[in-house]
Amino acid sequence: MARGNFGERLKRERELREVPPEEITLATRIGPRFLEALENEDWDKLPGGVFNRGFVRSIARYLGLDEEAFLAEYDLAYNAHAQLLEQKHAAQKIENRIPPTPLWMPIVLVVGVLLILAGLLYGSIYACHRFVKHRAASPASSAASPGSSTTPAPPANPSELPATAEIPLDLSVSASAETWVTIQADGNAVFDSALHSGENRHFTANSQFVVTAGDSSAVLLELNGEAMPPVGAPGRSGTITLTWSNLRQASGGNSQP
Repeated sequence: MARGNFGERLKRERELREVPPEEITLATRIGPRFLEALENEDWDKLPGGVFNRGFVRSIARYLGLDEEAFLAEYDLAYNAHAQLLEQKHAAQKIENRIPPTPLWMPIVLVVGVLLILAGLLYGSIYACHRFVKHRAASPASSAASPGSSTTPAPPANPSELPATAEIPLDLSVSASAETWVTIQADGNAVFDSALHSGENRHFTANSQFVVTAGDSSAVLLELNGEAMPPVGAPGRSGTITLTWSNLRQASGGNSQP
């Protein structure tokens, strides 16, 4: 499994301090295979749960690192992995429940579409033929009499006009400090990486965003130009769901009497 940002940083901090894996094992009593699995983000080789978090805390403490910051990065990386596994399992269950399409069904659909197109074509030709025949039979009926006047049709009622479709949701994500960010748009993962200080990204969705940040205070969100609430508590990881209701609350929140 390819090593991600959390595992790379953990190994880099250990190597910068010139601490070999054997020293970590002796000092923390963490098996070398678990240390290797953390640095490679090979989650299947770890016991999971509180054991993984205990490993991360012990290693960070021994290396003199910020334990809470490393735990937040671990949670973000591990949760992203767990979400991908859940999505794969759900997709497999759906595929197993859906019966295979019979071989004759595509043929029936194609024949049905061809019949509909043929009917539309025949109707169009018949209507054109009737129109031409009517114009040829009464050429004088189309001319207006000298004393007649034409009253223009009244303008359409604006309330009867079709409503304009809502524009897509536009999410602007800015970072004041480097942190790991995961973004889902309409249920699809569109971003899962570190966002550097001063970096700004834009994403679009039809109905929903789900944003997860390793450091909530380092992320600023704007939805269609409106500032959104923080992802979570300052200095901690958090997740927020943004929809059209959030945008309406932001734009109309001051209109209450």
